[in-house]
Amino acid sequence: MSSLQSSEGTQANEGAEAFSKLESEIGELVRRDTTAPRLQQGNDDELNVGSLVQKVSGASGQEVEKLIAELQTLRGKLQNEAARVQREIVGYAILLQDARKSIETISDSLSWKKGRGH
Repeated sequence: MSSLQSSEGTQANEGAEAFSKLESEIGELVRRDTTAPRLQQGNDDELNVGSLVQKVSGASGQEVEKLIAELQTLRGKLQNEAARVQREIVGYAILLQDARKSIETISDSLSWKKGRGH
């Protein structure tokens, strides 16, 4: 029976600690709420909220426009780089064709000399 009483006592202590912790957290929330800046009451609520939304959306709009401009700049750079790479590929293709022609010419020349017995 004493172990049952000590178990109940432990549970009661844990419950009291949890309640105390919850109470202090609620108190902290209330303190934060009372110290937070408040909007003016009455008809001004709509104006204050509206101006706040306007400020936030204005800043967000400017950020979006700035990002769009940066992306357009990057797009132009990428297009220029793609054109440069394409020109280099064409240059290498021409170089490869010239090399093949040279190899064929050399091969034909060697074949012709072998045929003559030299």
